[in-house]
Amino acid sequence: MRELSEGADIRLQKYLAMCGVGSRRHCETLIIAGRVSVNGAVVDELGSRVSMSDAVAFDGKVVRPEAERVVVVYHKPMGEITSSSDPMGRATVMDHFRDYPVRLYPIGRLDYDSEGLLLLTNDGELTERLLHPSHEVEKTYLARVAGDITEEAVSALRKGVNIDGGMTAPCEARVIRRVGAESVLLMSIHEGRNRQVRRMCDAVGFPVMKLRRVQFGPIQLGELKRGQWRRLTEREIGALTAHAHPQ
Repeated sequence: MRELSEGADIRLQKYLAMCGVGSRRHCETLIIAGRVSVNGAVVDELGSRVSMSDAVAFDGKVVRPEAERVVVVYHKPMGEITSSSDPMGRATVMDHFRDYPVRLYPIGRLDYDSEGLLLLTNDGELTERLLHPSHEVEKTYLARVAGDITEEAVSALRKGVNIDGGMTAPCEARVIRRVGAESVLLMSIHEGRNRQVRRMCDAVGFPVMKLRRVQFGPIQLGELKRGQWRRLTEREIGALTAHAHPQ
């Protein structure tokens, strides 16, 4: 992770991201909500700048930039919320990382009724870049859909379909298996619309019955079992960072 020199000053939301509080966008919402203070005074407007000599606190606890970047790949099972808490009392992915030595948070989301690869990190800058639409980082899914999907429907998915009044970007889609009245698709998208794969398949008339994310950028789910996680190696983090910093 990049270090902030003693005399340098940066935007408050970027500083919070460096501390592992969340992505810059999420940190902006925390600032506006009045949950951040600088040198004992609440700051609830964007645009403030801080340096290493300032005492920055989130929810009353002073935060400092993380000394070590951590990225974890987790096989999220269905039935877990990609959130730190849930008002309905449902299980969350963060339940597995409460006692982890550094604060981790998810890179993006995976639906409650979906499973598969979820990345978590303490690096807000990396999160911001991986999720930014301009970097077009691909996410790959296995989608089991109802029906013997037609080539016309697969071709429509590849070209882009209309969901909520807007066309999706072209994507990769191919049938890898047909079993009775079901089909299994491998789909790669680089947009981040809410429940996008499900809504795309609905749009061509073949609703998703089961969805698993198997790859995020260069990181694959592999043989990781549901509910298990592992820390990425430095080489894997380097490959992920390269995807987040396109030339």
